Amino acid sequence: MLVAAAVCPHPPILVPQVASGAAAELDELRGACDEAVRRLLEAEPGRLVVVGGAPHTRGYDATAQGDLRPYGVDMRFGGRPGGPRLPLSLTIGAWLLQRASCDLGDVRYQAVGFTEPASACLRLGEQMAAAHPRLGLLVMGDGSACRTEQAPGYLDERAAPYDAAAARALASADTAALAALDPALSQELRAAGRAAWQVLAGAAGNAAFTAELLADQAPYGVGYLVASWMTAQVPHGT
Repeated sequence: MLVAAAVCPHPPILVPQVASGAAAELDELRGACDEAVRRLLEAEPGRLVVVGGAPHTRGYDATAQGDLRPYGVDMRFGGRPGGPRLPLSLTIGAWLLQRASCDLGDVRYQAVGFTEPASACLRLGEQMAAAHPRLGLLVMGDGSACRTEQAPGYLDERAAPYDAAAARALASADTAALAALDPALSQELRAAGRAAWQVLAGAAGNAAFTAELLADQAPYGVGYLVASWMTAQVPHGT
C-alpha cells in the first residue's frame, strides 16, 4: 500500500547547474521540492519508486542512470556505466533524491507513457501499491505549458483552469479528480504530469491521506506543482 508520496515538477532548470545565472529564480520551487522529498523519506517506505512521464511505459531497476549532458551539464545520478538511461522526468527525480542524500541503490523507477489512457495509469498504480506493503512514490510531472504567450505551447485560455484543477486535487488528495483529467486535453496543453499523477491516484486508491500543496507556480508559462501526501504509518515488518 502507498504510505507517502511527493509530487514535484521536472524542468531541467530545477538543477542549479543547468539554470546557471537563473538558478535563484527557482529557489522557492526547489525548496518546496526538497521539503516534499524530505517528508517522503521520513516516512521510511520499504520500496521507493520514482514515477514520471516518458515517451514509453517501462520500468527501470537501480542500474539505470540519470544524465544531464543533453542539457549542457556533465552530471549523472545513480546507476552504473552502460546502464539504461533514464528519461528526463526520472532523471530529475534521481537528482532530487541524491540531493536529499538518499541511497539510489535502493530506488526503482517507473516511466509511464505520456499518451497512456487513464485506465492504464490507474491500473499501474494499483499494481504497484498491491506489490509493496510500504510503497513510497516520488511523482514527477509538470502542469500545462500554455500559461503565457512566452510558454513553450504559447497561450491557451484552458491552461490556467486545468492547472488550478490539478492543484486542488493534489492539495486535497482527491484521487477521483486526478483520475478524471482528460488525456486528450492534457496533451493539447502539454501537461507532462497527467499520466504520472494518475498512477499516483491508482496507487492511493480509497485510502485517506493528509495532503499539502507546497508550491503552485508558473514562472515560465509552465505549471509547476509540488505536493506532499502522507497516510497513517503501517507498522514495520508487515
